[in-house]
Amino acid sequence: MISTTNVNQSSAFTNQVIQRGAVGEDVIELQSRLQYIGFYNGKIDGVFGWGTYWALRNFQYEFGMKVDGLAGPGTKAKLVKATQYNKQFVKEQINKGKSFSHYGGTNLGKQTGPGKKTTTTKAPTKAPKPTAANTPTGFSQNDINLMANAVHGEARGEPYEGQVAVAAVILNRVNSSTFPNTVAGVIFEPGAFTAVSDGQIYLTPNETSKRAVLDAINGWDPSTGALYYFNPNTATSAWIWTRPQIKQIGEHIFCN
Repeated sequence: MISTTNVNQSSAFTNQVIQRGAVGEDVIELQSRLQYIGFYNGKIDGVFGWGTYWALRNFQYEFGMKVDGLAGPGTKAKLVKATQYNKQFVKEQINKGKSFSHYGGTNLGKQTGPGKKTTTTKAPTKAPKPTAANTPTGFSQNDINLMANAVHGEARGEPYEGQVAVAAVILNRVNSSTFPNTVAGVIFEPGAFTAVSDGQIYLTPNETSKRAVLDAINGWDPSTGALYYFNPNTATSAWIWTRPQIKQIGEHIFCN
């Protein structure tokens, strides 16, 4: 029987600092360890994208570390101490072509890969099964967390309707051919959101912000299809005033 200590020591990371854009074995281990304790919910594919980045930042925050999204020596050591990793088992699942996304949650000896609840494709003739309230169909938990961060950073002082409207604008952009087609792509598009520019995106969102995101995902759009919004009291862009205005909610004017 393989001990936890031996598994961790024999399969631990290399010396590189792992960061967004990295690929390979270290990223597979990073995703697996983050998933083992519930921070990463995506596919273990060895590609350090936005989902892995936000999972790593959340791990660093919860464990009282410097929150920088970089897996350096300290972060890797903390992960090794807090998790288990069976490299052979993970690679076997990947090589079998499985959409391997449920690594953690049980002892290594009892893990057999994705259970029956994991689906990799959708039959066109079948309706999708209901999902948990906090993970609506089509959105990962990382998408929801990131949107909540954006709503909190952009509109936490606004009325609830205005917070939902900000979340709706993000979704409207995802669905528009003019903008990136992912939540992370929309939020981190250069110059798109003040909260990203001034760092407020990294504040911990409250429950109201999270609820506003879920309401928007579930179909409520108080912005009535808006792609932009601005505060007329603080806006410095002359261009934004040229956009067709739809309505004002709280301090924000929503427009297209």
